Amino acid sequence: MRAAVYCRVSTLDQHPETQLLDLQQLASQRGFEVVKTYVDHGISGTRARRPGLDEMLSDARRGRFEVLLIWSCDRIARSTRHLLEVLDELTRLQIQFVSFREALDTSGALGRAVTVIIGAIAELERSLIVERVRAGMRRAKLEGRHIGRKPLDLDTTAIVADRTRGLSLRQIGKAHRISTATVRRILSAHQPGIPENAGETRRSHEAQP
Repeated sequence: MRAAVYCRVSTLDQHPETQLLDLQQLASQRGFEVVKTYVDHGISGTRARRPGLDEMLSDARRGRFEVLLIWSCDRIARSTRHLLEVLDELTRLQIQFVSFREALDTSGALGRAVTVIIGAIAELERSLIVERVRAGMRRAKLEGRHIGRKPLDLDTTAIVADRTRGLSLRQIGKAHRISTATVRRILSAHQPGIPENAGETRRSHEAQP
């Protein structure tokens, strides 16, 4: 039987070689001929559209292979809904689905049922993780702990003084290593009466004879 291999790694510094080695050995054991390998690098499984996955499904519709080999179900999809959509299409195309880690084979009804159950459990596990993270953030907020990026430690008095002396937004930003947007926001909050072009206007007057 002609087989296709699909691999996915979540980050660019990961490599699919481990998945490929296991799947090549599986294909050899079952007498499959691997005709093409599809790989998605640095793409989350939560994304339904991926270059490698899209190409694999396109070739499946053209009848390029009869069996799809994957390392685990979460390489295909991170949600039960997406996994079911892929499985339904492969079943409609009469393509067998084999997962190495779960030792699943959808050539039988039992294998398909177990695949769906595993996908549902994996999705539940991820939902619980997300909820634990949110609970931790709520607790930190109630305890008065800062969440997220550390605020910038800026000398607003010096920034306002620099602007009063006639420095431009760009010059102030460069001196304090901040963006001009941050400079503008600080000036608006501390000295709204100073026009944004004060420095430029002063230099223009000084340049006149």
